[in-house]
Formats: sequence, structure tokens, C-alpha cells
Amino acid sequence: MGQLDGRAAIVTGGATGIGGATARRLAASGAHVLVTDIDLAAAETNVERIRDAGGVAEAWCADVAQQSEVERMIETAVARFGRLDLLVNNAFNSYEADGSAVTLTDSALDYALTIMIKSLVWSVRYAMPYLEQQGKASIVNIASVHGYMVAPGRLSYETGKAAVIALSRQMAVDFGPKGVRVNAICPGHIVTERMEQYWAGNPSLLRLVEAQYPVGRAGLPDDIANAVHFLCSDEAAFITGHALVVDGGMTIQLQEDFGWAQARFMRDHPDTRLPEA
Repeated sequence: MGQLDGRAAIVTGGATGIGGATARRLAASGAHVLVTDIDLAAAETNVERIRDAGGVAEAWCADVAQQSEVERMIETAVARFGRLDLLVNNAFNSYEADGSAVTLTDSALDYALTIMIKSLVWSVRYAMPYLEQQGKASIVNIASVHGYMVAPGRLSYETGKAAVIALSRQMAVDFGPKGVRVNAICPGHIVTERMEQYWAGNPSLLRLVEAQYPVGRAGLPDDIANAVHFLCSDEAAFITGHALVVDGGMTIQLQEDFGWAQARFMRDHPDTRLPEA
């Protein structure tokens, strides 16, 4: 028997990447999963994989930037499974180029913050009446190490992911008394299907990226899916309001030492092809 037998889950952005692996991991543990994505065909493909492995899943098309679609997503999960126990807010889609406070367009900022902040608020708002009925339910919001560490020209993404961490903490306080735990996960670089295509064209740069991680590799979608599963399980029953960093140790390094390590890597691997600035 799986740890999540009979529980109902929603995974947004659940077609591929972190969301796709998470949907498969929860289903493998016995959860009934509504795989939601803006790409319905891709969501259906992932559902087929889950069913072929003996799991229970349904596909649903939802654009979480639209409040009405978020509401329908929640209602659909309850209608199909009769309950809701687990909510994984993973969906993200870049609409326009990111930038600084000077270069970022208002439309790009509005869209990014809608996807990363408003959509989470909406999903929890509509899910909470059903989650609190279960007595023990779990919400996991996918943030990023970018919520703690920033890169140039990434104002909307860094701000949004930092807000996901703060939202998760606030929600943990607000909804803990209702029997609902809320946590966040902060992934490092994850080699998703889309990133596999990029790295296939520049394997030397992937070696440089992997050298940044104390564990000697970049992350895989299953690494995050396993963390989500843990936070959704009863084994994490005393964990709420936590932002779990799953990054292979990348963010714990002293920056001066990290810089020297990168310089040594470039000296020892002169064939590394760097991206254009």
C-alpha cells in the first residue's frame, strides 16, 4: 500500500518537468491526481504514463493566470475524486522577457506576479473548504533558490519566488489550525525535458553547471518530486511553514571559494563553451 492511498491531489503545471515527475510520484504512492496544465495534450500524455504504471489520474486544461480557470480546476478535482487532500502549486510560464526595475515592462511584471502570487492565493482560496474537511491536508508551493539568491535582470522572477516563500509561511500560520500544512520547496537547477534539449547542444557548459554543485550534478525532476511526496506524507506531519531547499548544496557555499573553484574548472576544461552575455 502506498502512503497516499485514496487521497486526491492537484498538480498544476503537471504535464512535464517538476510537475510531471511530481504527478507520477504522488500517483505511484496511491494518490488520485488531477494533472493540470495549459498544454492539455502534454497533460494527457503524462496521465497515460501514470495509468500505464497502475496509477489513477485525470488531465485538465487550466491557465492559472485566469482566476475563473483556477476555480474550475478545484471544482473539477473534487467532482472527479470526491475529495481534495493535496495541492501542489507548480505552474509557471514566462510571458515576456524579465528585466530590471528600469527595463521590465508593466505587462511582464503583472503577468509574472499573477502566475507566481495571485494564482497561489486563488488556488488556496478555492481549495481550502475541501482541504479542511480532511483533517490533515497538505499544500506544497514550488519556489526556487532564486527566492534567496538573485541574478541580474530577474526582478519579476526573484521577487515572485521570494513571495512564494513568504506566502507559504503566512498560509501555514493561517491554516494550520484547520488541519492544513503549507510548505515550499526551493529547487536549484533542474534538468527538465526542455533543459535536456538545451544541454544536448552545449554539453561542456552542463559540466560547468554540475561543477557548481557539491553533489557533483544538477538536479532531476524526480529529486523535487520526492521532496514534494515527503512533505505531502504523514511522515512530515509536524512540518509546516518551511521552505525546503533542494539544490544539491549549491547555495551553502562561500562565494569567494565558489568563484575560485569555477576559475579552476575553466582552466582545466578550456573547451567549455560559455553562453553569450
